[in-house]
Amino acid sequence: MDECLMRGAQKKRAGGQLVERVAFDAPANNPDGSGGVEDGWAEHHATRAEFIYSRGSEAVDAARLQGRAIYKVRIRSCAAARAVTTDFRMRDVRRGLPAGEGIGDPLPGTRYQVREVDAITDRRWIYIVVESGRAQ
Repeated sequence: MDECLMRGAQKKRAGGQLVERVAFDAPANNPDGSGGVEDGWAEHHATRAEFIYSRGSEAVDAARLQGRAIYKVRIRSCAAARAVTTDFRMRDVRRGLPAGEGIGDPLPGTRYQVREVDAITDRRWIYIVVESGRAQ
């Protein structure tokens, strides 16, 4: 059980809506099998989360017209969660491809681009804005 889950286990009511399972991946250089390296991803932190559907702004409406969804994701604050930046990507490990997106990206789940990280508004929670689509 990760550190964030252990800290939040005592407060069942506050974390009762964290029904989703997500993982945050950091950019990494992975061996390519022929002595070189290729850009890829390495799992940094896995935790439970709550998805909050965004609506109302022009940016959100424009993204929807292009077939993308923007969500706010709430996770418990801990050292690993506070290390997440906009360079990371998020995966919804309950949905999506179970074996990843091929040889270069074997990690399971639907990918999201991390657009914004708010770790200062609330000391107990971190709010992360993600956008569906291929993480760059």
